[in-house]
Amino acid sequence: MVLAELGQRISQALGSLNAVPVVDEAVLDACLKEIATALLQADVNVRLVANLRNNVKKRVNMEQLASGLNKQKVIEKAVFDELCSMLDGGDPKKTELKKGKTNIVMFVGLQGAGKTTTCTKYAFLWKKKGFKPAMVCADTFRAGAFDQLKQNATKAQIPFYGSYTETDPAIIAQQGVDRFKKEGRDLIIVDTSGRHKQEEALFEEMRQVAAAVNPQHVIFVMDGSIGQAAFDQAKAFHESVDVGQVIITKLDGHAKGGGALSAVAATRSPITFIGTGEHMHEFESFETQKFVGRLLGRGDWGSFIDKVKDVIPEEDAQQELIDKISKGEFTLRIMYEQFANIMKMGPMGQVMSMIPGFSNALMQPGSEKESQAKIKRYMTIMDSMTEKELDSSSTKLLGEQSRILRWARGSGSSVQDVLLLLEEYKRLAKVFSTAMKGMKLPKNMKGDINPRNMQQNIAQMSRMLPPHMLKMMGGPAAIQSLIKQMEGKF
Repeated sequence: MVLAELGQRISQALGSLNAVPVVDEAVLDACLKEIATALLQADVNVRLVANLRNNVKKRVNMEQLASGLNKQKVIEKAVFDELCSMLDGGDPKKTELKKGKTNIVMFVGLQGAGKTTTCTKYAFLWKKKGFKPAMVCADTFRAGAFDQLKQNATKAQIPFYGSYTETDPAIIAQQGVDRFKKEGRDLIIVDTSGRHKQEEALFEEMRQVAAAVNPQHVIFVMDGSIGQAAFDQAKAFHESVDVGQVIITKLDGHAKGGGALSAVAATRSPITFIGTGEHMHEFESFETQKFVGRLLGRGDWGSFIDKVKDVIPEEDAQQELIDKISKGEFTLRIMYEQFANIMKMGPMGQVMSMIPGFSNALMQPGSEKESQAKIKRYMTIMDSMTEKELDSSSTKLLGEQSRILRWARGSGSSVQDVLLLLEEYKRLAKVFSTAMKGMKLPKNMKGDINPRNMQQNIAQMSRMLPPHMLKMMGGPAAIQSLIKQMEGKF
């Protein structure tokens, strides 16, 4: 994901504060200059970048800060808060669907933004949450639109409606909605026409379809590669129809993604989902603080657990995994299974960004394919191990030279690859086990963190993490914030 490069550059700028003996006004200016350059190169509007710099400097008044305060943490928090403010487009809770009622959702947008694909991803996501979705193709402008929707819906096993003969999109939309209402579908998604550019014919057609089906929600799908131009588009659509939320697509491979996100937020339209690829699972909820946290390498354990639950649907299997990790039983077999799960969860960059400090640990600087190859190479080495070795957590046993040589020969790998695998295992064992300590998780995955153990957990996790990783995570204060987030999730 190209936005990860933006996050790395901002993190590096903040990390440079560690290299100076005294954080003064000049150091702050240099740090903010690096952050501003990174944002401008991500196509964020220059006025928004200037506001961020000014607001951070107001928050971090060097002369007024008490001498005992950690100025680096104050600066990091100010940058985090200002990035959240820049990307916050409004309250997304107003866009939630209501169970037990018919929810009619109308999708609008320009042609080529990925609207039909996004309709299917949206339907599939809510299907997994227990809704009964159906899709209606009211796009009579683009040749092949109905065929595409039919193919997507069939693949996702979602009912669909459309017509090869009717030319009035309002009539098709009304017929489809009426049919699925009778069938008891509680989420009816209406896909409308797009155009190559904004024109009155498009807006008039949208108004007619909206009048025919009376949607509870209107979602504007926008191509993230257009950058700052997103502002004018979002504003024009919002003024034509009652757009309540925005989904931004194509954030997987374009440097202008930051510009699109910030531009839409500037219209005060809540961004509810982002598309990060063509596949069904490359679609995720957009929550500003979590997104910025992952962007800066702080991770998002709640989303990671949700991903695990998607690929391990059985509650008993989920509970068994959490119990083992919380007891410190993080074996090579568990790591192998989690690598396999990560491969199923979606793009490596997205998944690993959910684990604090690991967005850069397993990710290769070259490409997604190289990172997947690294994981597969580790799994091949583990395929050469015995059952006893896979189920052991003894560093003494796993560090025996004869075993390391046998694993290397058996997997066709180098001894260096095996040693890297063992280092990765030790690092993951510490992070996973420490994060889960003190958590009570009954079978329904509900529970809490024992408050009496909070400070003990923070101190223990701080000691166990390597110093460079602790810095990347933001220090003990960030770990405390992480545990509080987990407390809210579980």
